[in-house]
Amino acid sequence: MQTIDESALALHKKYKGKLGTTALFPVKDKEMLSLVYTPGVGAVSKAIAKDAQLSFEMTNRGRTIAVISDGSAVLGLGNIGPEAAMPVMEGKSLLMKLFADVDSVPLVIKTQEVGEIINFVKLVAPTFAGINLEDISAPRCFEVEEALQDIGIPVFHDDQHGTAIVVMAALLNAAKVVKKPFEALNVVVVGAGAAGLAVTKMLLGIECQSASCRIIDGAQRVKDVIVVDSQGALWAGRNNMNVYKQAVAGVSNKQKKQGALEEVIVSADVVIGVSGPGAITASMVQAMAKDSIVFAMANPIPEIMPDVANQAGALVVATGRSDYPNQINNVLAFPGIFKAVIDNCLPKITQAMKQSAALALAQLVTKPDRQNILPTAFDHSVVPAIALAVKEAYGK
Repeated sequence: MQTIDESALALHKKYKGKLGTTALFPVKDKEMLSLVYTPGVGAVSKAIAKDAQLSFEMTNRGRTIAVISDGSAVLGLGNIGPEAAMPVMEGKSLLMKLFADVDSVPLVIKTQEVGEIINFVKLVAPTFAGINLEDISAPRCFEVEEALQDIGIPVFHDDQHGTAIVVMAALLNAAKVVKKPFEALNVVVVGAGAAGLAVTKMLLGIECQSASCRIIDGAQRVKDVIVVDSQGALWAGRNNMNVYKQAVAGVSNKQKKQGALEEVIVSADVVIGVSGPGAITASMVQAMAKDSIVFAMANPIPEIMPDVANQAGALVVATGRSDYPNQINNVLAFPGIFKAVIDNCLPKITQAMKQSAALALAQLVTKPDRQNILPTAFDHSVVPAIALAVKEAYGK
């Protein structure tokens, strides 16, 4: 019997990937050929030359997303390069089509220089309705995304915001299970990379640009978040932090707690791991508040195994894996986000829209319990609910 790795290798070799190109309608005679290509296509080009916005209505630009990666932070594999990242980008495109019927094109690029990535995205923007940045390492990913927010189409880094949306939804429902007000939760986030900082911003209801953050009016937010990196807790005034950590440190960890994870996790209601295997121990969970919440999202091996966390006192446990209850998976967010982009020709995705998406996702679970705080990826109500929430939040 083949292992899952052997089966995956055989499948990808048989089909040479996961995606193909197909015509939207049959072209079987000269008359149709004259419409799709010369001479008829000239009329379409002339119309678009007069009004570039018509490219969204008359070409596949209006229904196509680019999935772009430099291969520097792929899954749990690290900096494996663009060629090795391609199967993952194909997978993202396949999921977008499968769950939201959104077409996309995976593009891997042979550069990890920030300016070159930014320039590449700007140059290909006329081909697409939106850009999904994927698997670009921090802190470069922050600089890349920030520089591309005003190019006329949305640029959305899924590792940051897709993760943050689903974590927010999961925590809203987990708070109900442990019978603690969401607004009273003290949270520790383990990991200060792309996902960790984005989750922190989402839970605090803030939007940041480089070294400054602002509070979003009306956003739901937890009481406080302490972010922990390899050197300990982030706090305003700590040395050796990049500008993105500095910005978050200025609005989090209100008591300026210092020290390693085992010190700052004491009495916390929630710990969210976006770091690596074994980062959270049973003794740490035991030191948390009663009926604690543990999201251990490192893949494939979480920061702490669910059974260990439960035995240590955690009431609700979630991971990034599909073989345990409460899977926190970006696929619950990004298909619906880009469905909204395609259907409404949105120019950008704001933090308020991400918050709305998280609330909509949480509300799909009407009676959350210990093993059911999120809908599954195959719940057909997810994509339309998120797409509608994003649309309604646009402009707020």
